[in-house]
Amino acid sequence: MLASAQTKQSPNEAAKSPSSGAPAQPDESIFTVRKMVSEVHLVFTVTDKHGHYIKDLKKNDFKILDDHKPPEEILSFNNETDLPLQVGLLIDASESVSSRFKFEQEAAIEFLKQTIRRTSDEAFVIGFDLAPKVTQDFTDDIEKLSVGIRTLQPGSLTALYDALYYACREKLLKEPQAGPVRRVVILLSDGDDNASSVTREKAIEMAQGAEVSVYTISTNATRSGGRGNKTLERIAEATGGRSYVPSQITEVANAFAAIQEELRSQYAVSYKPAAFTPDGHYRAIEVQAQNQKGLRIRSRKGYRSPAEYDAPNH
Repeated sequence: MLASAQTKQSPNEAAKSPSSGAPAQPDESIFTVRKMVSEVHLVFTVTDKHGHYIKDLKKNDFKILDDHKPPEEILSFNNETDLPLQVGLLIDASESVSSRFKFEQEAAIEFLKQTIRRTSDEAFVIGFDLAPKVTQDFTDDIEKLSVGIRTLQPGSLTALYDALYYACREKLLKEPQAGPVRRVVILLSDGDDNASSVTREKAIEMAQGAEVSVYTISTNATRSGGRGNKTLERIAEATGGRSYVPSQITEVANAFAAIQEELRSQYAVSYKPAAFTPDGHYRAIEVQAQNQKGLRIRSRKGYRSPAEYDAPNH
């Protein structure tokens, strides 16, 4: 989102939930912005036509369009193979995924062991059914994270969108940063939501605004997966992540391994958007390759600028 963006809650605002323990209701005024200092941070991945990561490109190899216009200024550009990670692990604990639950828990633990580095990375664990439940807050302690995963128990209905909205707004967006970080959500679910109070698009918008890439791993027993897999694919594509659909339960671990590799194979750019105004409209982002053909670039698709009335008077 924007460097000067911040969450806004009135002092007497209650933590209203769609159900007990669930995330706050959508707040259209969640972001404020200082007009004079607008900065967009973007992380993106580049692969060739065979899916191999391309890690040695330079700033001039890319063209960025924000709201269909080149940025007013590129503030920084880096090949970020070692960017600190803030990872949210969201695990569907509804009754629809109970048959594969134990294996998925162990695969998630192995992913954290291979990915989270002490002192530089941190992660948290949320299980969700009718409501999201934080079983381990931000930490770099793998044992604590493992306990948080293993304590999850399958429950009832599925409020997937509420869980994603909550993880981005209340956890990742509010976690302090000492410098540039990579914000990521790993979402294990069958993609079927039957209990959320926020819509899929509102959850996506929140992830985009919080600069969170969502990587989804389908827990459906078949590749077709119907509407659930399409939902997961939509969330991943819109936020610059990737959707994985394991055909066998043993492939869940492979999906985690692929995500781990991608998180260490990315570019980060900061820029000042041209003609930026806090008018509440959606600003599309597009990253294009300039000097090489056949490259495939994935990034979040855009963000919504804050509304004029949210801008502070100064």
